Amino acid sequence: MCGIVGLHLKNPGLQPRLGELLSQMLEAMTTRGPDSAGIAFYADRDPAPAAQGQGRELRYSLRSDEAIDWDLLAKRIAAETGQCLRIEPLGSDSAVFVSSPAEASTAEASTGEASFLAAVRRVAPQVTVPGFGRSMVVVKDVGAPAAICARYGIPGWGGYQGIGHTRMATESAVTTAHSHPFAPAADLALVHNGSFSNYATIRGRLARQGIRCDTDNDSEVAARLVAARMAEGADLEEGLRTVLKEMDGFFTLLVTTRTQFAVVRDSFACKPAVIAETPDYVAMASEYHALAGLPGITGARVFEPMPEEIHVWSR
Repeated sequence: MCGIVGLHLKNPGLQPRLGELLSQMLEAMTTRGPDSAGIAFYADRDPAPAAQGQGRELRYSLRSDEAIDWDLLAKRIAAETGQCLRIEPLGSDSAVFVSSPAEASTAEASTGEASFLAAVRRVAPQVTVPGFGRSMVVVKDVGAPAAICARYGIPGWGGYQGIGHTRMATESAVTTAHSHPFAPAADLALVHNGSFSNYATIRGRLARQGIRCDTDNDSEVAARLVAARMAEGADLEEGLRTVLKEMDGFFTLLVTTRTQFAVVRDSFACKPAVIAETPDYVAMASEYHALAGLPGITGARVFEPMPEEIHVWSR
């Protein structure tokens, strides 16, 4: 069944409360999926202008189900890649590795990302990278949303945008790796309620293009398809239209980039979705009661997106 939530803040004054509000929303969706949960958080972390070649720090969210020495792993990856890394611990099983700013072209930055991810696979195959980017940090775990949010201190996190997912597994195993969000490219995250029937076919086609999936989850295939289209130069809306055109099933998707927040439903709109918009924020959830505690909700414009209707909000 699964439950998805998202909050895109227009009012900077609400940014210190992002974690608090998103945690409440996600906990309200517990009955839709108690197996596992995850959150992708976006924050303005580097104030220096990118045009000056600064403010390009990349944050890699790492997760391990086994005990690991994060300091030692950082040193080994730094030796492999030549990148200077610092560690922001999230817990014994999770950490964020931050690569130092560098004056680099987009192509050079992509090479650095690929080098880092390949190094993790080589030196620590038990470690997964749930997400990475300039603004995004991803936390995923098995268990109830309230427990996960408390474990990582999510209610105290600030930022301008976030999405979350609580899962009831139907297509694949209950593991951290199979949980949402799926974040296959820098600052891109996707959460999904529903199921795709032809995901194996699409996954095979992506594999022939050299695009690998880390799990057998159908939702990851949709995320990889969007990322592949955007890597070709498409914008987020065009990426979602590709999903509508090529993937069969019943689904509601909430997808974010560093600057955008988008919602789309399939041609039958079988899976629930409700959106609330005020001058302060855009909020989305599988059910309205997850939105009921938001500030100013009584004055919000509340609506359900129509079939195949793509809604995109930008900073």
